Amino acid sequence: MTIQIGVTGWGDHDKLYPDTKARQQKLKTYATHFDVVEVDASFYAIQPISNYVKWVQETPDNFSFIIKAHQDMTGQSRKKMTRSEAASLFDDFLASIQPVVEARKLAAILFQFPPWFQVEKASISRLRYIRELTKGLPVAIEFRHQSWYAEEYRERTLGLLQELEFIHTVCDEPQAGSGSVPAVPVSTNEQLTLVRFHGRNVHGWNQNGREDWRKVRFLYRYNQTELTEWRELALALEQSSKRVILLFNNNSGGDASDNAKDMMQLLGQKLPDPPPEQLNLFD
Repeated sequence: MTIQIGVTGWGDHDKLYPDTKARQQKLKTYATHFDVVEVDASFYAIQPISNYVKWVQETPDNFSFIIKAHQDMTGQSRKKMTRSEAASLFDDFLASIQPVVEARKLAAILFQFPPWFQVEKASISRLRYIRELTKGLPVAIEFRHQSWYAEEYRERTLGLLQELEFIHTVCDEPQAGSGSVPAVPVSTNEQLTLVRFHGRNVHGWNQNGREDWRKVRFLYRYNQTELTEWRELALALEQSSKRVILLFNNNSGGDASDNAKDMMQLLGQKLPDPPPEQLNLFD
């Protein structure tokens, strides 16, 4: 049983990179702070194999990656594809991540579905087809439409995830209409449960005509009371999954890495030693 803590991406967390050397080798520096990270770049473009080879080499043996599925694989891009085209896309994506799989550093492939992916027969068929195309690999599912957790569907949703051996992604996020989901701290896979912290910025969650909507959407800093509540929930999830991964995505204001370290302390995990201070020979 273990709880791992990290943040989404390693490029935007300036507090982790205080000097030029750290900024020049961000992932290597990141891995001195946390032992798991989410790869976001794969959502926008299938990454060359060379990137994954490099990332594997830059991280220690006990490091893990959550790799986001490409937006065409989740329907976020709204691109229409035949089953043959979808199968080819999946083949290309899975081939690209093989260095991570072979290094045993893949925690899960994360399918974050768009807010309009709701409960209906076509959606359920899509989930079954995704499992068919990813057979044998750890796959985490994140819903963003409330219908999946509506009273009449919640148990069937969780049952479907369990049947397909999908990893349930529990979300902490604002409750701001149908395009947001409640926190449902339930495990559907005995190997892993994923928790993603998106913050609770209700007013910034939806577009609402703001030009800076994407910039402020995840603008939130969890307080001690909120983190303590999640500490208890994480420990409870650990009783039904061998591994629980907590990922902080509330980084519009640079709060994710701080909150991740706050959670590490609440769970009694050792924080990394601070880098040695550089002596100024001319003082």
